[in-house]
Amino acid sequence: MTSETITVRTRDGECPTRVLTPASTGPWPAILFYMDAGGIRPAVVAMAQRLANAGYLVVLPDLFYRFGPYGPFVPAEVFAGDFRATLGPLMATTGNDKAAADTGSLLDWLDTRGDVAGRVVGAVGFCMGGGIALVAAATFPDRFAAVASFHGGNLATEAPTSPDRTASQITAEVYIAAATDDGSYPPAMAERFEGVLHDGGVRYRAEVYPAAHGWMKPDFPVYDHAAAERGWVALFDLFDRRLVRAARPQV
Repeated sequence: MTSETITVRTRDGECPTRVLTPASTGPWPAILFYMDAGGIRPAVVAMAQRLANAGYLVVLPDLFYRFGPYGPFVPAEVFAGDFRATLGPLMATTGNDKAAADTGSLLDWLDTRGDVAGRVVGAVGFCMGGGIALVAAATFPDRFAAVASFHGGNLATEAPTSPDRTASQITAEVYIAAATDDGSYPPAMAERFEGVLHDGGVRYRAEVYPAAHGWMKPDFPVYDHAAAERGWVALFDLFDRRLVRAARPQV
């Protein structure tokens, strides 16, 4: 496996982007990995590497590039203090709409590569990145075949950029993984968001994990290994079915 950091030019500046590729010979299906509010750090890169090890070209953009240099943060230390004061200024520099615009630049960059299998890609997002992944898939419906949100919060709110406002435009297969202990995505919100998917004819599966918000992240204090491994199984099932198949020549 190889890993490199490149710079993708967006309408707002230069986005440092980690690109991880498998050890096998390409072409490979591509996945866009949307980070959580803790930003780019070793644990996030390791998760992207796990996807690359499974045979995917993984694109991990630093969505906080508009803020400038930061961290890397240690979540246990951040959550022990006033995490909103630490992460809030960074989060304010991005959002569902800005990240969707960034996605257009990332897709354009992917189109320049000769080692990407097929034109359609997958997306996965965690926490903040969950909503971003869903909005990106809705913004570019012809480019995404599979999208997953793990403990994504605020998926159906009154905000103008709330994911539920565009979710019916998604043509990808969607996987929503929620937590039993998650104030950012309570049952009523989940019902509202899933209702939009259902009414829009979006193919989706939603599951609730007996865990806390952030359970998938190995450096979070609430990390749950058993629940995380279950999540990885579901994620690989989605990508292996939708992306590998989509990348094969039609006969």
